[in-house]
Amino acid sequence: MPAELNHTIVWCSDRHASSAFMAEMLGCDEPKPFLHFMVVSLANGVSLDFMEKDRPVSPQHYAFLVSDDEFDAILARIQAKGLDHWADPARSRPGEINHLFGGRGVYFPDPDGHLLEAITRPYSTGALDDAA
Repeated sequence: MPAELNHTIVWCSDRHASSAFMAEMLGCDEPKPFLHFMVVSLANGVSLDFMEKDRPVSPQHYAFLVSDDEFDAILARIQAKGLDHWADPARSRPGEINHLFGGRGVYFPDPDGHLLEAITRPYSTGALDDAA
């Protein structure tokens, strides 16, 4: 069987606040406690396990493939919260979304500065090669 991603740890300063933010923004079920984590379960069986650290959190990037309806809901939540958002990871196109590869995408920060991305079409090596 090929390897599948099962879970990843998301380092944060407040596991309750960060996991609740992620679940709300993505429209997921409420986070559940597991040992010293707060766990957000995604539709494909992968979990995001939020763990606190008392040192500065190094920002990471997390991208989520969503349907068009889910994208609309996420963008509406971003706008309702007045969050900064960008069309690109360099954050050079504020307040915009992108339309890469026939889909839509948006980048926005979580409470610890992780750069979250919602996209409606997966990026593939072929598509990326075509864009170069």
